[in-house]
Amino acid sequence: MRASWNLVLEKILTHPDKGELMTLFQLLLTEEERGAIAGRLKVFQLLLAGELSQRQIAAEYQISIATITRCSNYLKHMSDDERAAIAKLIVTDPADIR
Repeated sequence: MRASWNLVLEKILTHPDKGELMTLFQLLLTEEERGAIAGRLKVFQLLLAGELSQRQIAAEYQISIATITRCSNYLKHMSDDERAAIAKLIVTDPADIR
């Protein structure tokens, strides 16, 4: 039996209780995995803001250069429209970035 990522997303997107979702994520993801996801989100936010270099991001937020480079490369291969859509999705308030 192969696990379906789409099924996971469907469960998350249709679940009405935020508290229960927090419990679900604690069940499904280790502390390290949750930290890695949060770090990657922060990297994308910072790269989209364009205020810090990759080295500054690494030093200030203790995120590996490899993670930052992967995120940067992903953004480089997106169209302007795709980048704008991602920015709208993950940056609700520019003050949240820092």
